[in-house]
Amino acid sequence: MSNFKLPEHSSLEYLRKLAKTRLQQMRQAEPDAKLAAAQLLIAREHGFTSWRALKAQLDSRRTRRQIASPAMRYIAVADLDRTIMFYRDVLGFQIRQHDDEAEAVLGPVRVRLGKVGYSPGDWSTTRPAGSAILFLETGNVEATQAEVRRRGGAPSEIEKVNWIKMRMFEIRDPDGNVLWFGQSYHEQTDSPSRRKLQPRGLRQALPELPFDDVAAAVAYYRDVLGFRINYQQDDLGVMYRDAITILLIRRTDHHKGIGSFEVYVEDADALYEELLAKGAKLDGPPVSHPWGLRDFRVVDPEGNRITFAQTFE
Repeated sequence: MSNFKLPEHSSLEYLRKLAKTRLQQMRQAEPDAKLAAAQLLIAREHGFTSWRALKAQLDSRRTRRQIASPAMRYIAVADLDRTIMFYRDVLGFQIRQHDDEAEAVLGPVRVRLGKVGYSPGDWSTTRPAGSAILFLETGNVEATQAEVRRRGGAPSEIEKVNWIKMRMFEIRDPDGNVLWFGQSYHEQTDSPSRRKLQPRGLRQALPELPFDDVAAAVAYYRDVLGFRINYQQDDLGVMYRDAITILLIRRTDHHKGIGSFEVYVEDADALYEELLAKGAKLDGPPVSHPWGLRDFRVVDPEGNRITFAQTFE
């Protein structure tokens, strides 16, 4: 059996096309050859006992790289080459080296490795090697831990951290900097056993915000807050932005007062600057809280409130 290393950036789509090409070659000698035989051959050429095992490895990589929370950190290291090997070979980061420093990249996470380190948001005080703590949120904490172990790392056991409602494990880099990988209790691992535990039929929340003037509200949410119109009539506006949909409804005896809801975002500071430039009424700039969120609040012309929150390390 051949044992070609599975390239780090291989995709299932690429390997499927490769198997179809191999099937065409096989059918020149065996007209009745099946796709499953070609897939098995491709799997064995890359060191796997079956196509299913190869696919599971790719799924593990895909899930592990679903890092939900963006982060940018400057970390001081004592031995750059040693640290590069750890972040690349054990954690699976891509490395971009620049003379006496390097940038480690994994999805939306950027870690600058060099002689000088800083705390998040504090560029006035340098931090020594081994003093950094990073938090990375992943879509599958079990797969992430297993992948780190497969690569030769020594992660801790997965523990429940109730105060932030996450399941997490820890690993330390060669300088002693701490990296936490966590998964929210609400983001269950996508496996058949997990799916059976999820309530059927629950897909998306649609917050309702009441207005005296629905048409003006639709225009405001479109022009200032960046939402798009899905549907509009006199007493209703269905608005969406990215994966979020909200309902702007007419204020009646049954829908009085104001509404409010909270949205998780990828970059609270960037969104704040966008809305500030468009003239949105903001309670203040983003604030970091000890429970793991950085957020800010928007108040629309009729008093409804939206909180935009970003998970952070």
